[in-house]
Amino acid sequence: MSSTNEEVTGARGGLFGAGGRFKGGTDPIMEKFNESISFDKRMWSQDIRGSVAYAKAIGKVGIITDDEVKLLVDGLGKVAEEWKEGKFIIKKGDEDIHTANERRLTEIIGPTGGKLHTGRSRNDQVATDARLWTVEAERDVLKDMALLLTAAANYSKEHIDILMAGYTHLQPAQPIRFSHWLMSHITPLVRDAQRLQEMIPRANQCPLGSGALAGNAFGVDREFLAEELGFEGVTPNSLDSVCDRDFVVEFLMWHALMLTHISQFAEDVIINNLLKCIDIDDAYATGSSLMPQKKNPDALEILRGKAGIALGKAVGFTATLKGLPRAYNKDLQEDKILLFGAMDSVKDCLAIATGVIVTMKPNPEMLMKALSPEMLATDLADYLVRKGVPFRETHHISGACVRLSEEKKVSIDTLSLEELQAIDSRFEADVAKVWDYEVSVERKNSIGGTAKASVLKQIEDVLAYAKTLG
Repeated sequence: MSSTNEEVTGARGGLFGAGGRFKGGTDPIMEKFNESISFDKRMWSQDIRGSVAYAKAIGKVGIITDDEVKLLVDGLGKVAEEWKEGKFIIKKGDEDIHTANERRLTEIIGPTGGKLHTGRSRNDQVATDARLWTVEAERDVLKDMALLLTAAANYSKEHIDILMAGYTHLQPAQPIRFSHWLMSHITPLVRDAQRLQEMIPRANQCPLGSGALAGNAFGVDREFLAEELGFEGVTPNSLDSVCDRDFVVEFLMWHALMLTHISQFAEDVIINNLLKCIDIDDAYATGSSLMPQKKNPDALEILRGKAGIALGKAVGFTATLKGLPRAYNKDLQEDKILLFGAMDSVKDCLAIATGVIVTMKPNPEMLMKALSPEMLATDLADYLVRKGVPFRETHHISGACVRLSEEKKVSIDTLSLEELQAIDSRFEADVAKVWDYEVSVERKNSIGGTAKASVLKQIEDVLAYAKTLG
C-alpha cells in the first residue's frame, strides 16, 4: 500500500501527515524507504475511479452536498486528464498515489478537496485500487492467452500430417504427430486460463467503505460503491478487507505455474532445435560474440529462466504474509512491486511464446529421421493381442524380438518372418504391416490420442475455448 497506520497519516503534509502526531522531521532516507509513488502511480486511474465513487457515496448519505459532489467529481476528472496527457507533476510530499491525487485535487478545487477522505482510509483505498488494477490486468492477460491458444491451435492444424518421435525419460518411445506434441503444451495453458478465470471473481470484491479497519462511521452504501466500480460484491469483514492480499498471492502462484508450463515448452523446443527437428526463427535467437556459427535460442532460455524467478516471487510474498497480525501493516506495500512485475513478465512471456510458435519451422525430414522401428515394439505386442494373446505375454515376446535384433545388430523390422516365428509361432505374414508409423499413429484414436481425428478434435476444442476469452 502506501501508508503507515491510519492514525498517523493524513491526506497531506509529508510522510506522517499533518495531524500533529509527529513534531520532528523525517530522515530523508526514511522518506525514500517509505514512499510508494514511484511504483503505485500505475494505479492512478483506479485511484481516481475509486475516489469518484466514494464522493458520490458520501454525497448519498449527506456528508457533502450535491454541489460538492459535482465539484469533487469534476476536479477528479481534471486530475485524470493530467495523468492521461502526461502532465501530472509529482511533488515532494506525494508519498503515494492517493496523497498525490488528493493533493492535486485540492489545488484545483480548493478546501472541498479535503472532504473527500471523510470516513475513508488509505488502507481500504489501496486495497480497492489494487483489486481494480488486478482484475483489469487479469482480463487483459486472458486476451493474450486467447491469442496464444488460437495461434498455436491453428499452427497445429497446419502441420497435422507431420510425424515425430515421442519420448519418455528422454528416450524414444512411440511415434506421434508433431501437432499432438504441440497440443500437449497448449493443454496445460488452457488449464491456466481456466484457473485465471476462476480467480477473477474472488479478486473482484469491493473493500471500499471498510475504513482503516473497523468499518465506515458514516453509513456509506458499500453495495453502491461496488456497483459503481464494477465489482461483483463486497468484502464481508472490514478487518480482513484492508489486509487481504490473497488475490495477489493467487496471481503470483498462478503466474509461477503458467510460466512453468511455458518453460517446459521452451525446453522441448530447445531440444528439438538441437536435434535440427525444429528451426527457431532468427527473431528469437542471437549469435555469439566469438563464434560466428552460433545461433542461440536465447528467447526460449529466458522463458525457461522466468519460471524460477516467478516461483521465488510467489514463495517470497507468501512468506511475508505468514507472520502479519491483523489488520493493515506496511509490509503489504511490497505487494505491488511483485504484482506489477509479475503481470509485466506474464504479458511479455505470452507474447514471446506466441511469436516463437507461429514462426518456428518443423523439419519433417529430421523429425522422421528420429523415428526408429524399435519405437513400434509396442505395436508388435499389440499385433499378438489382436490374435487373442494376453498383453503380459505379448510384451515379453516383443521384448525377445527387440533383444534378438540387438544381438544381430539389425533393425527390428528387418527380422525375417522365420526369425519372428522362432520366437513365437503365432506371428504371420501380416506382421509386416506393423512397421508403418502412420498406421501406428492412427490406431491411437481414442479421445486425446495422437490419431489425426483425435488431434483435430483437441484443436477445435481449444479454438472454441479461446473464443470465449477474447
